[in-house]
Amino acid sequence: MDTSVARRWAPWALSAPALIVFLVMLLAPLMLTTVLSFHTFDGIGTFSDDYSLHNYLEIIADPYYHEIFLRTLGLAAGTTVLCVVFGVPETLILTRMRSPWRGFFLVIILAPLLISVVVRTLGWAILMDNDGLINYLLMLFGFIDEPTRLVFTITGVVIALTHVLIPFMVISVWASLQKLDPQMAQAGLSLGASHFTVMRRVILPQILPGILSGSIIVFALSASAFATPAILGGRRLKVAATAAYDEFLSTLNWPLGAAIVLILLVANLVIILGCNRLVERRFKQVF
Repeated sequence: MDTSVARRWAPWALSAPALIVFLVMLLAPLMLTTVLSFHTFDGIGTFSDDYSLHNYLEIIADPYYHEIFLRTLGLAAGTTVLCVVFGVPETLILTRMRSPWRGFFLVIILAPLLISVVVRTLGWAILMDNDGLINYLLMLFGFIDEPTRLVFTITGVVIALTHVLIPFMVISVWASLQKLDPQMAQAGLSLGASHFTVMRRVILPQILPGILSGSIIVFALSASAFATPAILGGRRLKVAATAAYDEFLSTLNWPLGAAIVLILLVANLVIILGCNRLVERRFKQVF
């Protein structure tokens, strides 16, 4: 009896330290932020002791915050779509390469993860400047007649975030492709199916979990990104993360900043879970 009880509780005892760290480091600050969001800022750096929905009602009623959250949604969606469009074919090509080229190009793709996000973003700011390399090449090949403004625009932020986050898409799809049996694709081709049909009916359904996982990671990271939108977007092109930062450190309205953070968190969870379920249902109907 004692042995069975010990075996039953052994996994919980072994995972208890990690669980305690998780609760303390994640849930405790989140709970404190939630409580803080229900306080009211008095305008002189202190908070009232009463609780209300004033901060949430202010965000819901103010078109200024509507614009910020819509911009954040568009930024995250655009980055996710570009990461899927470029990351999935890139990973498929990598899997068909042979050593040592496959390892070499995989290291190149994942190398940006070894560099600070701030450094990468500053590099993109230099490249996308009016006198930068991108505008120079576009004018050199005749695509444009005068420099195109990319810095302090949503387009520039999406481009930079795509470069920053595409390794996460590659890693997720790569993990799914490692479980894919190459003989299944060859069998489909030998039975007369076209390459497009094999891709749509054989390969894509099997790597779909990797695409969904990568999309969730990219969407969540881009929606909550701070450094890249702050540097390339500037003070006028605000997203939810930079707006919360300003409320915390500029106006010192911590309750309103906490409310922005929580709304962003809840919106992220709702959109990710909803899109995940919708895509899974659609693919089940198709395949």
